[in-house]
Amino acid sequence: MRVAVVDIGTNSTRLLIAELEGDRVVAELERRSTVTRLGIGVDADGRLREDAMQRVFSTLEEYREQIERLETERAVAVLTSAVRDSANGQQFAEQVERRYRLRPHVLAGEEEARLTFLGATSERDDERPTLVVDIGGGSTELVVGSRGEVSFHVSTQAGVVRQTERHLDSDPPSDGELAALAQDARAILGDAVPLERRREVRHAIAVAGTATSLGAIAQELEPYDPDKVQGFILSRDRCEQLLERLAAIPLAERRQVPGLHPDRAPTIVAGAVILLEALAVFELDQVEVSEHDILRGAALALASEDR
Repeated sequence: MRVAVVDIGTNSTRLLIAELEGDRVVAELERRSTVTRLGIGVDADGRLREDAMQRVFSTLEEYREQIERLETERAVAVLTSAVRDSANGQQFAEQVERRYRLRPHVLAGEEEARLTFLGATSERDDERPTLVVDIGGGSTELVVGSRGEVSFHVSTQAGVVRQTERHLDSDPPSDGELAALAQDARAILGDAVPLERRREVRHAIAVAGTATSLGAIAQELEPYDPDKVQGFILSRDRCEQLLERLAAIPLAERRQVPGLHPDRAPTIVAGAVILLEALAVFELDQVEVSEHDILRGAALALASEDR
């Protein structure tokens, strides 16, 4: 079975076209990611901006061509924080379906957590309680589970676009701005996780653009190599070093950092701060970086719907 999943997030719009057999992804035929910044201004205005929606639509035009070229049997779009939180999100989702023939799923926090955990852990059989950290543009999902079953999840209002807009006005950011961002993220994440959940987790997987970018920067990957990013172990100390380096240089210079896509340069500092604060909440010294995320989880869920 060949399926296409488009993830329309707050910061990026991504495509996965995969070949499935049973409950396994046996081949990824196409994977793309475009920074579209759909959620810009949503935190302040509560609405999706017209220019942001047009950036997504332009990207979906390209993705639709690939979906048709590879003759997928089913195609869906998953829409997360920016659409969920905006007053005109439903109208946007309807346009996605009408114009690009993508069945839209505006995910509630529980479903987003389930699909993210499914994608991140689909190729492992680990009895240890595992934390999956998904740092997005408008929210960060924290999901705990084992052997494919979620035991705890929370969707928090800490995201790279949201926290960048709230706190980082200088270029490069000032020490005071960084401290305020860290304090904000620490309070949001800390308040969201009960103490008993923090104590049970001893292993973490981080998915999505912040984590994969930091994994690539740490290895100075140019060009980006997903095989080297998948499974990369990023220590808390190394993440702190990367944050210090990235926060010390202006945006124009940050765009040139090997391993970092230029379009992610405006938000990578906030992302590194949020990841560090998530590790601190769970008292973890390292995190495993994964390319397998909600895209893979949604693809697997599509396959299961047919059984």
